[in-house]
Amino acid sequence: MKYIDGFRNHLAAKSITEDIHRLAGELSEQNKDARIMEVCGSHTMSIARYGIRQILPENVRLISGPGCPVCVTDAAYIDAAIELAERGIHVVTFGDMLKVPGSSRTLADARGAGGKVHVCYSPLDAVKLAKESPNEEFVFLGIGFETTVPPVISIIKKAKAEKLTNISVLTAFKLVPPALEALASDTDVAVNGFLLPAHVSAIIGADAYENFVEKYKIPSVIAGFEPLDILLGIKGLLEQLTGNRAELVNQYARVVRKQGNRIALNLIHDLLEPADASWRGIGTIPQSGLVLRKEFSNFDASKKFNISTQGGAPDKRCRCGDVLRGIIFPDECPLFDRECTPLFPVGPCMVSSEGSCAAYYKYSR
Repeated sequence: MKYIDGFRNHLAAKSITEDIHRLAGELSEQNKDARIMEVCGSHTMSIARYGIRQILPENVRLISGPGCPVCVTDAAYIDAAIELAERGIHVVTFGDMLKVPGSSRTLADARGAGGKVHVCYSPLDAVKLAKESPNEEFVFLGIGFETTVPPVISIIKKAKAEKLTNISVLTAFKLVPPALEALASDTDVAVNGFLLPAHVSAIIGADAYENFVEKYKIPSVIAGFEPLDILLGIKGLLEQLTGNRAELVNQYARVVRKQGNRIALNLIHDLLEPADASWRGIGTIPQSGLVLRKEFSNFDASKKFNISTQGGAPDKRCRCGDVLRGIIFPDECPLFDRECTPLFPVGPCMVSSEGSCAAYYKYSR
């Protein structure tokens, strides 16, 4: 903890904040407002927790992107998981998935009605359950970005090595770089700087963003989650904007390497391949997902149980999609802190601890 304390030093924060205010005053007339999107849900929570928005100049706006894996999980995927549980198949998942709304119900509702839903702390718990009950079928809900993909799919290698045939994965993995391209191409979003995710970048490496920055000419900084990390990231973006530059800067070099984590990337490549993916509230983004390769189809729950993860119908009143695209702030949704609260969420952005609406509800309302 003594090392983390160094990234929470209030005197250093004050100095960096003064630099941010100075740079904000130097923004040109053509580009005098800085709309910076933090892509990662952990950034969103840290920004709210430490009150970073409140100390920034008025013309520097932080907007949240689709960096919360629970938030972008499509309603149809939840519907499929509920159907599996109701068909007598054991569904194993992390706790933050229980309250995510499907088209009309949640996994918590299904469990309350007798559905076989198990909450775990590790993907390996699913393997343990499958070994203990060899005559029962178990499905692990595999969601998340590049950070969580390797530990989830590692259970497939373990199951194969131990010749387990009663375990599979229902995949809804997402990739960050294609999502960045979709955001950069969306004229409604109008972002002119990206605060890139820390954990994802540790897996895929800084080089993974080079083509994106070169193509779209949007300043981008990889930053950690501590207050000084975030402030330095904002400062770095403003330096680029005032200098009329668009570069990729790895401000989190103490963790993120250019080539990323080769062991994790090789595991992903061996078991998975890119595919189009549906993002809740955003739509289908080409080649933004990962699905199991054909040679591992016997571990693919959607094929094994002939179940679809397409065609969900979430509550149309929920504006999570606009929140995830940075078009509105959470408190601009008419349901926020009225019908939609952490105890009774209407949309997934209020469910996860990394969700924008949950962060606003806890720290900013």
